[in-house]
Amino acid sequence: MIRALLVRGMLAGAIAGLLTFGFARTFGEPPLERAIAFETQSEATHAHDHHQTDAPTAPLVSRSVQSGIGLFTGVVVHATALGGLFALVFAVANGRLLRARPREIAALLGVAGFVTVFLVPALKYPGSPPTVGEADSIGFRSALFFALLGISILAAIGAIALRRHLTERTDTWNATLLAGAAWIATIGLAYCLLPDIDEVPAHFPAEVLWQFRRAAFGMQAVLWASLALTFGALVERTMQSASRPGLQPS
Repeated sequence: MIRALLVRGMLAGAIAGLLTFGFARTFGEPPLERAIAFETQSEATHAHDHHQTDAPTAPLVSRSVQSGIGLFTGVVVHATALGGLFALVFAVANGRLLRARPREIAALLGVAGFVTVFLVPALKYPGSPPTVGEADSIGFRSALFFALLGISILAAIGAIALRRHLTERTDTWNATLLAGAAWIATIGLAYCLLPDIDEVPAHFPAEVLWQFRRAAFGMQAVLWASLALTFGALVERTMQSASRPGLQPS
């Protein structure tokens, strides 16, 4: 059964990757191109003001490759791997943590994954175009983002364990509310303790930054929604077919 779930999870992930790639090409690339054009113009102005005559270094990978096959490969591979992980989480949650139809469980896991993996870190450390931020602080910024991501995932796991423990002493509704409150308190504490980062240049176009972050939000929404809905449909259909008496092995 685990193998069947993994196959369907990776298939759902690949389909979600294709949809996410289409969204990224349509809505993500335009603001990224504007941000790169802004940086190029700023560098040219700086070089002119300082009388620099060195030719700009050519990128190792052209923009056409980055926005085409590079983006396609990265998004689809990432989504396919995420689909496999999603299937494993579904296998653990189905019947143990959640008792509902496969479509409903997959939808709940999709919402939980979107909030835990993307929304919580992104609200504190939102994505910015590659042209925004100091090059020397990339490592520090990445470390903070992944630290908050780890805290978010651990807090979610802790909230699930707390809910299961509380259901032995109180009703399910109160246990869910208390576990949710504990999760919110943990995330709020992490937000307060982790430092803020603001490296957006004062003269950077606010509209371009907003469009980029809106596109990043949309990409994640498309990825998680399409993954959860496609996986739920595939798994529910498989389970329904397996439960038919005529299809049972003799």
